[in-house]
Amino acid sequence: MQTYTDILIIGAGVVGCALARELSLRCAADVLVAERACDVAEGASKANSGIVHAGFDAKPGTEKARLNVMGARMYPAVCAELGVPYKQIGALVVAFDEADRSTIEKLLEQGEANGVPGLRIVEHDELMKMEPNLNPAAVCALEAPTSGIVSPYELVYALADHAALNGAEFLFDTEVQGLIPTAEGWRAVTADGDILCRCVVNCAGIGSAVLHNQVSDRKVELVARRGQYDVLDHPEQPPFTRTMFQCPTKMGKGVLVSPTVHGNVLLGPTAEDIPDGRDVSTTAEGLANVAEKVKLTWPGMSLRTAVTNFSGIRAHEVNGDFIVGKAAPHCWEAVGFESPGLTSSPALAAEMAQEIIASEGFGPKEKIVPPQPKGKPFNEMTPEEQAEAVARDPMNGQLICRCEVVTEAEIRAAIRRPVGARTVDGVKRRCRAGMGRCQGGFCAPRVVEILAEELGLPMTAITKGGGESRMLVGEI
Repeated sequence: MQTYTDILIIGAGVVGCALARELSLRCAADVLVAERACDVAEGASKANSGIVHAGFDAKPGTEKARLNVMGARMYPAVCAELGVPYKQIGALVVAFDEADRSTIEKLLEQGEANGVPGLRIVEHDELMKMEPNLNPAAVCALEAPTSGIVSPYELVYALADHAALNGAEFLFDTEVQGLIPTAEGWRAVTADGDILCRCVVNCAGIGSAVLHNQVSDRKVELVARRGQYDVLDHPEQPPFTRTMFQCPTKMGKGVLVSPTVHGNVLLGPTAEDIPDGRDVSTTAEGLANVAEKVKLTWPGMSLRTAVTNFSGIRAHEVNGDFIVGKAAPHCWEAVGFESPGLTSSPALAAEMAQEIIASEGFGPKEKIVPPQPKGKPFNEMTPEEQAEAVARDPMNGQLICRCEVVTEAEIRAAIRRPVGARTVDGVKRRCRAGMGRCQGGFCAPRVVEILAEELGLPMTAITKGGGESRMLVGEI
């Protein structure tokens, strides 16, 4: 089977979906996003800290520094337009001995050189008033008030939906194995046939180096760096009001403690260089390492309320910077897009879309479809609002997920979105059914039934997360 498109984007993570949205809004070109997994945001974009970094950690003059600061400025408007949860809660990078003070001072200098507003060093007494649960051994900290938190996978879903509303198409379970130049552009080789395109964009995450090295004489090397996390249940009062970092190391920004936009507490990540870029397993050793390091920040930490753990893979480029821009004629790329990649993605997408349109001569889009309005989640409504929601749609009266208070109407809406859920995990991340303390123990059977009804499939065909991860093995 052979397919043709004007623009082929390889990878449906935050970069690929942000770029698909920008292109679908700006130019009259066919846009196709090819993704090896069963859904968008199945790689690093779903398994990260969800931090919108202020921009003090990146070395001045790098692409990381430039795009980080630009992207952070764009986040409030982008999330407001798309209806994505975002909170600018600020961050503290804490020094626990005087030897770390020099690191804090260097971060301050870097941040100011990068144009990050509002940075300052906070001394011990003020620090303890700001965050009473912090280890009293803290000496000082760098405060970054423009740091924020976001739901990373919900951002990618919203980007993909808006792109689809404006004509972008998504092809899942399709891994691009090779790129071959043609007289008209490129031929992308997949197991299910070739995709011919006028231009191609490589946003393939941990697989992006392989494709880069096929098209460019400048070879790059990526290291798969795994980060493991613990997630705690909703506390009555979060231990910290800001994202709490320890001093960074050569392996990354270090272990953090942070509230999430949905009221959980996130602990992690580790930083482990591993040979298999698809190994997202968690280990007892790795999670024990998280717990040990978190106690330096939060001595009162307990894992009694842990609801789940997970890991993600960062695509670390050995020279430490993003590789972005034009790789070959009619070929663009975003390689090594590790942290602060989530923060940088809106800025990169806007820049790259402009470059592609100008270089390829695509005409402007005549009609733009606005994002679909996102309704208020049922669990955030007042009792009066909930009664009104049930009156509008009786399925809002059917509570499917008790832990997170998610209704049948919300689950069906998650499946019916422009790029909707096709798996139990896809439902879970779109509307939080299964995100709570029982992790789907109560609601998963009903979610499987609803998926089967909506997709017109037998229940035995429904998977947890694509592939052969079937929820049911047969019928009795």
